[in-house]
This record gives sequence, structure tokens and C-alpha cells, in this order.
Amino acid sequence: MRRRNKRNRGGHENHERWLITYADLITLLMIFFVVLYAMSQIDIKKYDALAQTLQHQFRKADSVLEQGTGVMGGTDRAKYETPSPSDAKETAKNREQALQDLLHLIEKYVKDNRLEKQVFVEDTPKGIAIRLSDQFLFSLGRADLKPGARPVLDRMSVLLGRLNTTISIQGHTDNLPIQPGGAFQDNWGLSASRALSVLRYFVDVKGLEEKRFEVAGYADTRPIAKNDTEANRQKNRRVEILVLRQEKE
Repeated sequence: MRRRNKRNRGGHENHERWLITYADLITLLMIFFVVLYAMSQIDIKKYDALAQTLQHQFRKADSVLEQGTGVMGGTDRAKYETPSPSDAKETAKNREQALQDLLHLIEKYVKDNRLEKQVFVEDTPKGIAIRLSDQFLFSLGRADLKPGARPVLDRMSVLLGRLNTTISIQGHTDNLPIQPGGAFQDNWGLSASRALSVLRYFVDVKGLEEKRFEVAGYADTRPIAKNDTEANRQKNRRVEILVLRQEKE
């Protein structure tokens, strides 16, 4: 009887205590995966900021490719991209309009100042040609500008300064040889020096950009009249300012 009472005092054994440990394990696993998930989330704003910073630094560095910009080697499209046909057509149209405006302005200036015998202007296939007589610009056999030529060149510099195109300054002579003892050995030297004097006036005195100009002396190789009379030889002795219709490569 005592033994039975002793067994009853021990109570009923609980066989579900393992559920507590299992629940704790599941809770810990859930927390672990929540932490992993949180760590795997990307901060989009921070990611974009990092990507932009890296991209900037790579493009800022020296390029390893020709015509490239930065380590990534992308080309500078604004500099090397071929203009679209519509853009090229619009640019050519604007340049042509500027040339025609120049032609009309010079014609009006020549007429208003009665310079028809010293200054000639015409539209040629290459561009607007402004021909200045050597008598108007220089003394016989010399290449320094006369003071009387400067007001006309001043006006020319204002008009040429408005253009964004190449300007060719060319010296020409007649076919008579240079007299011995002069400052120049031959007509080549004289024609080149006269063209250079006009160029230097535009660049050094009037401040036009020198990269827009080209200069040449042709002596008597490009006459506009036969060298058979003094009047025709006078026509050939000139400095020609050619505002080119097409840009140089």
C-alpha cells in the first residue's frame, strides 16, 4: 500500500517537453534567416551613388584607346561623331547666307566710298573674292602698307570677324621681273610679303584669330588678265582676300 502511494506521488511523466526545445530552435533559425535577408537587401540610392562615382573616376582617367575618354575608352561623341545630314545641311546654309551678306556689305561699302577702282568683289565658286589693287595698298616694289589702305582694311576686319570660315590671303604680281637692288629677289618674294603684310594687319593690329587665315604668294602664275598692256598688268598686281565657301580639312 505504501509502495503504491509512493508511485502516485511521483506524478505523470510529461513526454512533450521536446517541443520547447524545437520551438526555440525554429525561432533561432527564423531570426538567423531574417538577419541574412536584411543583409542581402541593396540600398538603391547608395548603389547608384557608388556607381556614378566609379563611372566618373573611370572616365576621368587617361584613355587607353585612340579618341577615347577615360579608362573605359568611350569616344567623345560630341567631338568625333559625324554630323547628321540635316545638321550639315543647316550649317552649310548658314555659312552661305553669311557669305552673301558679306558680299552685299562690301559692295555697298565700295560704292559708298567710291572705291570701285581700288577694291573689287565678286562671288566665285571657291568663295567671296575681294581684290585689292597694289597701288591702293603698297608703294612700287614694296610690301609695307600705305596709311591710306588702313581704313579699308579696318572695315574688312570688322566684316571678316563676324564669319566662322577660312580666309585665304593671296599675293599676285605681273610678269615683269624685279629690278636689281630692290628689297626682293623676285616676284615670289614680293607677292608673299605683300600677302603677309595684310595678314599681319588683321592679326596683329585688329586682333583676328590667326588660325582662321592662310597666306600664299603666287607671283605671276595666276593672272586675271593678259600681261600685254600696263592696264592689264595693273589688274594682275593685287592682293586677293578669298573667303572660302568650303571649310578646310
